[in-house]
Amino acid sequence: MLELLMAGGWAMVPILLCSAIALAIILERFWSLRRKSVVPPGLGVEVREWAHTRRLDPAHIEALRTNSPLGELLAAALSVRHRPREIIKERVEDTGRHVVHRLERFLNTLGTIALISPLLGLLGTVFGLIKMFLAVMMSGVGDPMKMAGGIGEALVCTAAGLVVAIPAYAFHRYFRGKVTDLVDEMERQVFLLTDELTATVELAPQGAAPRVARAAAQAV
Repeated sequence: MLELLMAGGWAMVPILLCSAIALAIILERFWSLRRKSVVPPGLGVEVREWAHTRRLDPAHIEALRTNSPLGELLAAALSVRHRPREIIKERVEDTGRHVVHRLERFLNTLGTIALISPLLGLLGTVFGLIKMFLAVMMSGVGDPMKMAGGIGEALVCTAAGLVVAIPAYAFHRYFRGKVTDLVDEMERQVFLLTDELTATVELAPQGAAPRVARAAAQAV
């Protein structure tokens, strides 16, 4: 295997470097994008129960903020829970942009590797063919070994570039789809919490109205 890689010439160096980076990104994203770490099961229901019973304090919200990406979005909504729905929505959207950016971390790099790896293989192929033609110019076609060296270098580089690019592209698309699914689930949980907060705010004045009326009657 080592001899085969060395047969690809100097163009194999950036291709191998790209393969190492792509492997590291794939393993890191598999770990970071686990559903239970991004969208912990039962967290949305628990937070909505907090909001319904009004068992909310700064310590609860801060612990929620550091819990997970979903917790960070829910904490953003709770931090402005007494404001109008439009303000809650704006705060969640601002926080959501940062959360999505972190979820998509390194995916652009993985996509770039999927794009440039075949080009690096093609570059190695061109240099291998140039090497073959130079050998033919210097010694003619009587030495097939020199021609075989250039052809072998070209084929190895092409194959190596594709071997790196195909998995990188496949995992890039997979992680993009996974981020989309996670974001959809987080949006659903945030909408449910926003509805709960809005209902709580709207019910508060209705509960206060009878007390105001009784106070006015007693004053008369």
